[in-house]
Amino acid sequence: MDGTYRGRVTTPSNPAALSPPDPTWPVRAEGVLAVVRAALADLPGGGAIVADHIGSTAVPGLAAKPYLDLQVRILPLPDDAAVAARLVPLGWARAEGSRPDSPGVNHDVPRGSAQVPAKVWAKSLWFHAEEAAVLHVRRTDSPWGRYTVAFRDWLRAHDGERRRYETVKRELAAREIGKADYDDYTRAKTAHLDEVQAAFEVWAGLRPDGPR
Repeated sequence: MDGTYRGRVTTPSNPAALSPPDPTWPVRAEGVLAVVRAALADLPGGGAIVADHIGSTAVPGLAAKPYLDLQVRILPLPDDAAVAARLVPLGWARAEGSRPDSPGVNHDVPRGSAQVPAKVWAKSLWFHAEEAAVLHVRRTDSPWGRYTVAFRDWLRAHDGERRRYETVKRELAAREIGKADYDDYTRAKTAHLDEVQAAFEVWAGLRPDGPR
């Protein structure tokens, strides 16, 4: 759900080019997350880390940019130095963003029904070039952490919504040909997320009017 980051391999003619669904994506994600969890386990709160495969590569049958989108949720949120000491030796690097205002690098943009202090949206973002993976390190109480899982599961459970989302993604990706990064693609997807946010929140029970 986030933008383009230095160190990642992209298709020069179209940084937002989509690949057909790959059944190895979940297997690869599970392996990478297991290594990350073990590396961060000695941090305060590390014993209770929640690790998730998120994004389009986590939805069977959905075309996606061929980069694993992963997250770990931990509290307290560790600082960059603590994470770097554990992940840099494994090939991870702190994402800088392709532009000064690239979305999702140091904090998530507040959205949805959650009303939380600004600090709860804080995060750090990491990339692994060889694994073609991005890792979001979020607080355990991050609304975005919950939203990413809810949106993933909602798409898994609703074939029509999965197909509709893929249509949107393909239309937006076609506009990115010749661009240097896919930040515009990421921002453009926000319109679709705004449209379906309430629906998947209710479905997942993240709103007061949702199922229990």
